[in-house]
Amino acid sequence: MAPDTTSFTKHFNNWPNDTGFEVIHEEREPVELTVSGHIPSYVSGTLYRAGPGGRQVKTDKGTTFAVDHWFDGFSQNHRFQIIQTGSSTRVVYNSRRSVDPLIENIRLTGNMAGFSFGQKRDPCTSFFKKVMSVFVPGPPRPQEEANIGVTLSINPPGFNQQTNENRKGGGHASGIHTLLAKTDVAVVRHIDPETLEPRGVVSQKTLHPKLTGNLSAAHTKSDPISGDVFNYNLAFGRTATYRVFRVSAATGQTEILATITDAPGAYLHSSLITENYFILCVWSGCYAWGGLKILWEKNMLDAISPFNPNRKALWYVIDRKQGKGVVAKYECDPFFCFHTINAWEEASPTDPLHTDIVADLSIYKNLDILKKFYFNNLKSSSPTSLNFTGEKPRGCDVFFRRWRLPSVNTANPRKPREAVVVHTAEHSHSPELPVINPRLLTKPSRYVYGACDRSLSTFFDGLVKYDVQTQTATYFSVHGHSPGEGTFIPDPNGTAEDDGVLLSVVLDGFTGKSYLLVLDAKTMKEVGRASMDFAVNFGFHGAYCSQGVKGPVTDI
Repeated sequence: MAPDTTSFTKHFNNWPNDTGFEVIHEEREPVELTVSGHIPSYVSGTLYRAGPGGRQVKTDKGTTFAVDHWFDGFSQNHRFQIIQTGSSTRVVYNSRRSVDPLIENIRLTGNMAGFSFGQKRDPCTSFFKKVMSVFVPGPPRPQEEANIGVTLSINPPGFNQQTNENRKGGGHASGIHTLLAKTDVAVVRHIDPETLEPRGVVSQKTLHPKLTGNLSAAHTKSDPISGDVFNYNLAFGRTATYRVFRVSAATGQTEILATITDAPGAYLHSSLITENYFILCVWSGCYAWGGLKILWEKNMLDAISPFNPNRKALWYVIDRKQGKGVVAKYECDPFFCFHTINAWEEASPTDPLHTDIVADLSIYKNLDILKKFYFNNLKSSSPTSLNFTGEKPRGCDVFFRRWRLPSVNTANPRKPREAVVVHTAEHSHSPELPVINPRLLTKPSRYVYGACDRSLSTFFDGLVKYDVQTQTATYFSVHGHSPGEGTFIPDPNGTAEDDGVLLSVVLDGFTGKSYLLVLDAKTMKEVGRASMDFAVNFGFHGAYCSQGVKGPVTDI
């Protein structure tokens, strides 16, 4: 059971959320959840969620080791089976951590060796040892200790053909034979689709020998029609080298679409695709010393250069159909971003013979948000969280922003054009962890959904639906209830863009228990839920596979 965090502890705005950052609970055997309200039959399928599963370890040295940054929590995966039985719906849940060997090593040694996203290094480490660690790096962390658990992919092409072990799950009744956990490095972990047992770790180099870099995007992008998957691989050397690649769903083969060497190496968590193009936007978040500082700091966050208001963001448009490589390049004022939303092609409003790209992103005006995501800045009882809520932390505000990349069909990639800002929503209307109706990927979209932060809590305080056309917002918000990312499930019989439901795992901070929320995506009103007798950690991202609607599972 989750600990009671509300009895004697003061929480910001009486909105307790500590429990969601400290859970060490697993349910390795499936358990039935208590369903109330109505879950539409078309939601039947499997929802996976990935994220941290605890952050503290009691060591044999008599100390307690604690992970510093939310992105470094111990990876745990969750499965919700939504099953239609006659006129009612059942929800069955199981979960499992995927880094038990890492936790055991920390218990024995008292520390977490190797690279991380934001773990602070021992301040007593000598200058000499730091220098030596750059030129003579220590042994890599064993594969079984790899902490990989930010995004999930269901049945992706390429990796599912790598090992005989991975093919063992081909007979799963759900139709899910491959489940991959990913993060912002160029390796993935196989997860058993049913038991969630961690399997082997595989490098992007197995897809193509030129994918030698260590970094990539946690969010791959997939063509909603063909199922082809797109991403980049980032290698450091004399210059940073981005290799944009496609994995064919038809053949499983990987092709390098473009090689980019005139952009700084940066922390790029996601990208964009349209019907004909892949778009790599190199925003702020550049690694210092040509990437060498990652070796010095042993983490990615402290290796990122301070925000530079004079360094333009660069947009690279890569042809993904005809092998033309980079066909256009744009630039704009600097910003930072975790999550892109959608992009599409349309005729230019000034010249119908020209084709523009419209791109939607959730952006920040600087890099402050990276610091906010230390655990002590997120927990409702932590004094330091007060530095990042209320009126003080305007640098941590997220904004929905729409750009237009003009005349991509006549562009010269050697002469960058301006990426034009079309619209920026006010912060209170803007979503983080944004999602849309997946039917609208690569097509014009009106609605975007996500978690919102209106300074009511130290974390997310609701779910928002933003109407880009009317520039208005609709919310789901219950005091003391902290939601995670939403997953949009379209109504197969629906005709409107917002016909469907939104699934989100929510923590009730007062009871210390979580529930799977089902919202009507049109009204943002609750229609049902599946309640748990325990808390689920605040996670990052998920993946959903429908039981009744066939077709490729889309990576967004």
